[in-house]
Amino acid sequence: MITLMTDFGTKDGNVGVMKGVILRIAPEVQIVDLSHNISPQDVTEAGLVLARAMPYFEPGTIHVVVVDPGVGTSRRPFAARIGPQFIVGPDNGFITLVLKNAKARGEVVEFVHLDRAEYWLKKISDVFHGRDIFAPAAAHLAADASLHDLGTPFDNPVLLSLSEPTRTTSGWRGEVIHIDHFGNISTNIREEHLGWPHQASVRIGETEVEGLVRTFGERAPGELVVLYGSTGSLLVCQVNGSAASRLGVKVGDPCEVIVHSG
Repeated sequence: MITLMTDFGTKDGNVGVMKGVILRIAPEVQIVDLSHNISPQDVTEAGLVLARAMPYFEPGTIHVVVVDPGVGTSRRPFAARIGPQFIVGPDNGFITLVLKNAKARGEVVEFVHLDRAEYWLKKISDVFHGRDIFAPAAAHLAADASLHDLGTPFDNPVLLSLSEPTRTTSGWRGEVIHIDHFGNISTNIREEHLGWPHQASVRIGETEVEGLVRTFGERAPGELVVLYGSTGSLLVCQVNGSAASRLGVKVGDPCEVIVHSG
């Protein structure tokens, strides 16, 4: 199985072309569209979406990520084994959270620089390595090539500086890390940090939201709610609406959880 994640959208046919390249080389492969609506050039968002998705795929799955603002420059194209799965894409830091999670689990990690042109298309564009390098490399990996057939090993991938929440005397201070299709605001404060406090409030922007709920249905339409998302992140949401639009919040903005005693 090969998954595809890009910031291409679906208007211009680029995703379909990548699928065509893959299927010419590995016609039996299954292709899953993970997302093609990553915010343009947002490698941090790409990494977050990938890290959330990978646990739900079978061993041997190959994830192709093409969010590549440095396409055509000296940045490395790479393939990697991360535990039982594989990733193919540009060495621009999107791998950071996936790699952190893998190391915490003690998983085997291997990287190779995709520097063997026999596993690319014959003609390489300066601006479409998704078609010319990443798609064919992933297809060859799915078909009959080993990871080390594809290139030269290395051990210094580019990593991003990701923020971590910090403890305060009254709770936790963190920041917004993602805003989804519905306008739900995801923070880097997680269930393992906070647990389930009996009484707590969340300050975000100029607003304070009282109490945590388990489901959207516990509050009326239009109300703001705080709850844990399906992958354990603390969310601020508006029932049947967009919390991000209502609060004017963007990725990187601070948030704070205050746990009330008693």
